[in-house]
Amino acid sequence: MTLKRIPIALTIAGSDSGGGAGIQADLKAFSANKAYGASVITAITAQNTTAVTAVHEVPADIVAAQISAVLSDLAVDAIKLGMLFSAPIIHEVSEALKGYNGKVVVDPVMIAKSGDALLQDQAITALLDAILPQADLLTPNLPEAARLLGCDVAQSHDEIVAQAKALLALGPKAVLMKGGHAEGTVCTDVLVEQSGVITSFEAPRINTRNTHGTGCTYSAAIAANLASGFAMAEAVKRAHAYLHAAICAADDLDIGAGHGPVHHFSAQWT
Repeated sequence: MTLKRIPIALTIAGSDSGGGAGIQADLKAFSANKAYGASVITAITAQNTTAVTAVHEVPADIVAAQISAVLSDLAVDAIKLGMLFSAPIIHEVSEALKGYNGKVVVDPVMIAKSGDALLQDQAITALLDAILPQADLLTPNLPEAARLLGCDVAQSHDEIVAQAKALLALGPKAVLMKGGHAEGTVCTDVLVEQSGVITSFEAPRINTRNTHGTGCTYSAAIAANLASGFAMAEAVKRAHAYLHAAICAADDLDIGAGHGPVHHFSAQWT
């Protein structure tokens, strides 16, 4: 009997001790979306649902060693980049990606749900110059997109598309503008690809404070679906539906006193 090879996804991101975001959320999303998850930790955060109280940066050479250990042995189909934190770490990740032929999803993690900074200001230029040109997909929320471009937050659909195209000019093959921070009863995410194809994904806004880790979870789910061989728009569509279900079920968990996590295994736990 010939066994089907399991898709493998690697997350390179920070650790969330509260378990709702970062490496922990990524591994949960990988598993829920039928991919084997490996991890490289860039920073250790002391974090819960209310605050980030401390951040310890992992030395850049140790980050590089983790990446080398994983890629030299595991046939990784997709890599998701999350909290990279500093310019030295970004440099090491960029060098590692130069010999990598799988899909790369970049979630430009800058601010935690609690408002704490997760990317040093001086690292933004390194992210733009070294990482974005190697990305198959960039997944900023609206404030992150504005910060990357040094402009105001997009308010209209036309402004969202214009900012996505400006980000495309920096190198990624596709940009997913996440609309969760916009106003209204419907959340709209807009995928703009280099081919010119524009696809919108809509879902009703859920009245819950338990949205910790949504960005991490979304990008990780996309990476898992890309690892499984789905085309970009289909991978985003599947991840969008998965995240919506995870947010809908978030209140069932009742985790923590602040912004609790989404329910990564809402389809598996009954």
